[in-house]
Amino acid sequence: QVQLVESGGGLVQAGGSLRLSCAASGRTSSRYAMGWFRQAPGKEREFLAAINRSGGNIYYADSVKGRFTISRDNAKNTVYLRMNSLKPEDTAVYYCAARFPSMDSGTRPDECHYWGQGTQVTVSS
Repeated sequence: QVQLVESGGGLVQAGGSLRLSCAASGRTSSRYAMGWFRQAPGKEREFLAAINRSGGNIYYADSVKGRFTISRDNAKNTVYLRMNSLKPEDTAVYYCAARFPSMDSGTRPDECHYWGQGTQVTVSS
């Protein structure tokens, strides 16, 4: 069993930055690939970024490539999403997800094994 807890969301002006954190707990959490998804009102949950267990393979959705950076610190069992140049259309609930053994840009939400509770990100214009 893996538990995921996100933090770091909030209200930011367009062009600003935020860093989301996802703390994982559970004996085997470091064995999972980790990723970030988001869901805006009335829209489906969409993939944003993924990182494999060692951090050697990273994937991004085209919509965030160059603006968002995913990283992980296995010693702290934490995954991060640094978001720069935020736009109003980035407003959504952001979710952390874990999947064994891997995750990439083609991973569907229903293929992920564990989810956090989500954290709201609101970007004002």
